[in-house]
Amino acid sequence: MAATVWTGRTRQAVTALGTVTRASHSAVKSHYDAVIIGGGHNGLVAAAYLQKGGLKTAVLERRHVLGGAAVSEEIIPGFHFSRCSYLLSLLRPHIFRELELKKHGLKVYMRDPHAFTPMLEEGVGGLPPRSLLLGSDLAMNQREIGKFSETDAKAYPEFITHLDKLAVAIHPLLDSPPVDIAGLTGGPLRKRMAALRSALPLVQCGLKLGKNIPDFYEIITAPIMKILNRWFESEPLKATLATDAVIGAMTSPNSPGSGYVLLHHVMGELEKEKGAWGYVEGGMGGVSKAIASSARSHGADIFTEQDVHQVLVGSDGSAKGVVLKDGTEIHSRVVLSNATPYVTFKTLTPQSALSPAFIKAVDQIDYTSPVTKINVAVDKLPDFLAAPTPDGKPGPHHQCSIHLNCESVEVLQTAYNDCKEGRPSSRPMIEMTIPSVLDPTLAPPGSHVVSLFTQFTPYRLEGGRAWTEQDREAFADSAFSWIEQYAPGFKSSIVGKDVLTPPDLERIFGLTGGNIFHGAMSLDQLYLARPLPSLSDYRSPIKGLYLCGSGSHPGGGVMGSPGWNAALAAMADLKCG
Repeated sequence: MAATVWTGRTRQAVTALGTVTRASHSAVKSHYDAVIIGGGHNGLVAAAYLQKGGLKTAVLERRHVLGGAAVSEEIIPGFHFSRCSYLLSLLRPHIFRELELKKHGLKVYMRDPHAFTPMLEEGVGGLPPRSLLLGSDLAMNQREIGKFSETDAKAYPEFITHLDKLAVAIHPLLDSPPVDIAGLTGGPLRKRMAALRSALPLVQCGLKLGKNIPDFYEIITAPIMKILNRWFESEPLKATLATDAVIGAMTSPNSPGSGYVLLHHVMGELEKEKGAWGYVEGGMGGVSKAIASSARSHGADIFTEQDVHQVLVGSDGSAKGVVLKDGTEIHSRVVLSNATPYVTFKTLTPQSALSPAFIKAVDQIDYTSPVTKINVAVDKLPDFLAAPTPDGKPGPHHQCSIHLNCESVEVLQTAYNDCKEGRPSSRPMIEMTIPSVLDPTLAPPGSHVVSLFTQFTPYRLEGGRAWTEQDREAFADSAFSWIEQYAPGFKSSIVGKDVLTPPDLERIFGLTGGNIFHGAMSLDQLYLARPLPSLSDYRSPIKGLYLCGSGSHPGGGVMGSPGWNAALAAMADLKCG
């Protein structure tokens, strides 16, 4: 079958799951209590809680489909893709329960095992090349690790226990705003006492950590290799674990702070299983669809193809609503922006309403992204040399995050170095997932959807030039050629592809710089400093304008928390007002 090429710049019609057309709801009203810019998952969570709290709420999404980065689209006829984000884990449990997302159609396919790293090597004695398969079965994990190092196999259980202790301690911080420093240090005693409550989650975190506080400090500040080298000796294990320390981040395993990114990716919970990741039925748009359904059940109005041009700021300096691109004004008591901080304050907010110092600070937020997402439709299941399945039936490894070009940390470091010099990695780190092996709704029988989360690719190429179609094709072909070495026949199975470089992720999904986290998850942009020290409580310099997206604490990937906290802040202010 001839392959269909869909690149980030190709303008073709796609079918979106979860589309809310103008005709399916009453027209946008001229007045609401709350207006939310952007129908991403955090914006939808905020809408649900605001509406539950008694505020008439509207969500305005500029695209034809809800979900922001958590979206499902039929890019190739018959193939439904999680076009941007592709795995579910960090959806906060209380939001899952309170919004009754299972009742509203959210179904998750749990993955076990969850990680597969095949080797590029000749098998010994006629055997297949070695591979590393990791899951919830500790004994199996030790057998797999033992292929490379018996010492590492013995150390692995203690490492996982140690990591879990650190991850669980962070949970109180995920669901709460950062400490109210301004309230604690200024104003009347009554205000200070009220602000003292904001420090409780930090105290709880410290108490849970206990004697592990030094270890926690080290893992959030050190290069992940400093940690992994202390525990392990085998390269495949260290490289596999290191991928979670660099995924989505323009950082290397040897960069300070990469340890926190690893911790960020192991502290999730799904169906009460800690650290679990799963596939959403119908793709990641299924999450957004369920949240939107919950919000609508409480009375929220949700619209697509409503492009907000600007936040309306009154003569008193407070937000009064929004104006759409077609000039329509929608007035509201509060406005919540699910856009990135850069888009919110540089594009949507009148610059005259903000101080030059604040605008300069916004300009300095780091949105560097190394990610190119490639969605691929194939007419047969990849058959890996390290775990052959000649009958075409999925093996346990097919449901995993499949780590390619991850045999050693040196390979990851070299890929990072290429990008630092303005070149797409010649041997990119590839995280492949094939959700259709568990979810039959995504592809025609016998066919599959393949998600390739690749690193490292720069926003601009050498000399500052923009990506061209030829550059996209060359990088995609390079990635496919590497996959071909692990799974011969992959290239000939391709039916169509969708190539999304950092500029494409920015243009299509509104992700400034192509950054999937709405801003780098570096130490200078976390907790009290996310996205800026003056913006860590979801409130902005414009009274009545709030940030509810992943650019706020606790950051990208923690689904729901920014929207929930921003909604609580807005309701608290309205009550006080």
